Amino acid sequence: MREKPRALSRRSLLIAAPAYLTALRNAGAQDGWPPVFEAGRSQFTLVRPHAPMPQLRLQDPQGRDAVVAAKPGRITLVNFWATWCAACKLDLPMLASLAGSRPDRLDIVAICTDTKDLRKVRTFLGGLSVQHLACFIDAYGAAAKASSEMFSIVGMPITYLVGTSGRVEGYITGAPDWLSPAGARLLQFYREQGS
Repeated sequence: MREKPRALSRRSLLIAAPAYLTALRNAGAQDGWPPVFEAGRSQFTLVRPHAPMPQLRLQDPQGRDAVVAAKPGRITLVNFWATWCAACKLDLPMLASLAGSRPDRLDIVAICTDTKDLRKVRTFLGGLSVQHLACFIDAYGAAAKASSEMFSIVGMPITYLVGTSGRVEGYITGAPDWLSPAGARLLQFYREQGS
């Protein structure tokens, strides 16, 4: 006598769902979906619709004005951080290491959002190893305005990935390891999108 197949319990479905979704996403990476990139409890999240990155009027830590924009054919990581943020003390050196590794067609911009006090920002950065990182202060509120329009700050730190077309593709919160194989795969995926 043949046994009748049993229906899966709710518990079994909940346990199997994350592995199934990960397998689907990994399979979908070949079909236009980016590879999975995670950091602790966070993962790279796509943004839709793809809005173009605006030019941002900022200041560098020495008080000089700067205009930051995405460059055609290059990926731009736009990182938002704050001096009160503990995870930022891990994230900024990781981004500086990535910048120092001179990755192909990649620009990294780190923007302090919590203060216009240049001395406080310089002191905070002075305690970190961030020599290769382009750091800026949102002295004119440009990043704050952009955050209400396209760069939603859902956690701190948060890094947005702007693709080679100059459009915002997605974001990840926390301090992900951009030098990991998963980070390299994500960056390579977006490099190939512009090829």
